Amino acid sequence: MAEKAGKVAQAYEAEAEAIRTKTERLRALRLAREAELAASRPAAPAARKGQKGAAKQKPAAKPAGTLADWMKAREEGGHNN
Repeated sequence: MAEKAGKVAQAYEAEAEAIRTKTERLRALRLAREAELAASRPAAPAARKGQKGAAKQKPAAKPAGTLADWMKAREEGGHNN
């Protein structure tokens, strides 16, 4: 029985090592591909400050109401749950 358990453990360890090796190989390939893509992309243009005629930002929208207003409206509308 001990021999069988030892063989199972060896098989498990061999499979785990194979998975680690495969993962390392795939990671290296992915990193190489990403580096190649990054090198082939053109550089992003620098952001320009203080452009003339730039669109003005709209003010932030006001909240529709408070939580208390919403709860009161629900109660008045028949939603008592």
